[in-house]
Amino acid sequence: MENHAPTFSEIIRSEKPVLVDFFATWCMPCKMMEPILEEVKHKIGDQVLFYQVDVDRNPLVASVYQISGVPTLMVFHKGQPLWRHSGFVPPDQLLQVLQKIVQDTTTSAKDEEVSSPAEEKHS
Repeated sequence: MENHAPTFSEIIRSEKPVLVDFFATWCMPCKMMEPILEEVKHKIGDQVLFYQVDVDRNPLVASVYQISGVPTLMVFHKGQPLWRHSGFVPPDQLLQVLQKIVQDTTTSAKDEEVSSPAEEKHS
């Protein structure tokens, strides 16, 4: 059995929110975002998955999501895009966005787990 690297679509279908950083190696604002992403990743822990896509090496993915400028950040949950921002994002703002998404997706997951009411017993 061969192990294969997960595809982009497999990654963004995660049960956890996934922050995707669309970047380019030549992009100075992208380089400025690197320490911010590390800081936010450290603060939010494993509640959010972080994934980077080099738009020059992955033009098809960039095209599908209409990435016309970098850096562009997108958050996906179960394959659905929940948030998108192009350009620099301050760490506090990004952390706040991710915390709200984690809260919303956790709440919706709990709502889905609610079992159906027990059948009434008649005597």
